[in-house]
Amino acid sequence: MSGPDPVRVVVAGGGTAGWIAATALARQLGSLVTVTLVESEAIGTIGVGEATIPTARSFHELLRIDERAFMAATQASFKLGIAFENWGRPRDRYIHSFGTMGMKTWVAEFQHFWLEAQTRGEAGPIGSYCLEHEAAEAGRFSREGTNYAYHLDAGLYARFLRRIAEGEGARRVEGTITRVEQDGESGDVQALALDTGERVEGDLFIDCTGFRGLLIEQTLAAGYEDWSHWLPTNSAIAVQTESLADPLTYTRAIAHHAGWQWRIPLQHRVGNGNVFCSEFLGEEEARDLLLGSVEGKVLTEPRLVRYATGKRRQVWKNNVVALGLSSGFVEPLESTSIHLFMTGITRLIQQFPFGAISEAQRARYNRMADNELDRVRDFVILHYKLTEREDSPFWQRMRGMEIPDTLAERITLFAQQAEAWQAADDLFRVDSWVQVMLGQRIMPQGWHRIGALMSEGRLRQALADLQTRIAGQVGALPPHGAFLRSYCPADK
Repeated sequence: MSGPDPVRVVVAGGGTAGWIAATALARQLGSLVTVTLVESEAIGTIGVGEATIPTARSFHELLRIDERAFMAATQASFKLGIAFENWGRPRDRYIHSFGTMGMKTWVAEFQHFWLEAQTRGEAGPIGSYCLEHEAAEAGRFSREGTNYAYHLDAGLYARFLRRIAEGEGARRVEGTITRVEQDGESGDVQALALDTGERVEGDLFIDCTGFRGLLIEQTLAAGYEDWSHWLPTNSAIAVQTESLADPLTYTRAIAHHAGWQWRIPLQHRVGNGNVFCSEFLGEEEARDLLLGSVEGKVLTEPRLVRYATGKRRQVWKNNVVALGLSSGFVEPLESTSIHLFMTGITRLIQQFPFGAISEAQRARYNRMADNELDRVRDFVILHYKLTEREDSPFWQRMRGMEIPDTLAERITLFAQQAEAWQAADDLFRVDSWVQVMLGQRIMPQGWHRIGALMSEGRLRQALADLQTRIAGQVGALPPHGAFLRSYCPADK
């Protein structure tokens, strides 16, 4: 019995998003699809997103990607969280770790017990009750029992995925897209015409052409919802430097007077970037600020990327699905870009159109993508809104801005009752919201009082036992650098 004719999928654009899409489609749908990826060596990729969140591990497991091979090929290191410096006030520092804090019930999360103990003088720093937080501070790591992500080289990652995708039958076509051919009646994209003279026909097109959105916007005019009134950073300068020491187990996000800088430690180098708002900082000043603060020899020329925060009004329109930067961009602060590439293609595989594309199908996909990105947007805005900095016009603006009602409700409930939650379509967990809001100096006025039912000695002992157990676990972990050298030394 013969199967259905394969659906011809054309991926416009390479880079991380394009090769994630091609690999996932080829590995998961096999002979049900043909996958052709069109990219040009003459068109560079953005490639500044070099950090992930723990969801990347689940995606890799889905695609049967060997972790050691991936990490060696991409010069990757492990990541247990993000250290935020100077965000609440200058010289403040806290870590948003990927871990959870124990001692919670169906009635109340950990922070309620911790706040009860705080009033009795029985609680230590909240991070001391989280394994990933303490391991990150100590520079130690193990895969066993920790919730971790990766720092990686985005260019090497795209090459690694390309090898897998081509091994599964995906075809790469070199060329620059010069014309997008559409059906005169439906408006659907029919083919991509290349500067080589080749035409690449398809049934379903995935737009991975970056911010320009060649198919989804320039061709189909899907529209863009601008978020610059909430997230006004619009530029980033990236540069690579030599490593001076073993890599940290966390990303550093260091706020300055008009934005922030990232430091992402890999096995062979450090990725550095300066994210800023051009209204408050010029390009040359931003470049000088970055180069004046990096550590180690500079390995590359600084590269400027301009962007506009926001989202595509329709990420699936006609027979085109936008993936990656063509679908929208929050900003790099919480390392969500690669995650959004992965969830976008995962949703498409789950809702894959093997016949005619229905409007209901597109509407559901767009609604799910909208909800996810809106929640990510709120979490990123949170870091800016909760600042107490008044030392520059940029931070004064961020502190005083109006915010989405969905975020305002979260902040109010935490400030008043220590309430934090993860809804079904939320990416960030309760512990993430708690760590950031406490780290940015919100101390709740009230909390669930179930902890008051515990005697002073019992609550004190429970927290002390948790601290002791975590300290013992951390002490038994190997240093991060030593673990990398034994587990996944970088390819030469």
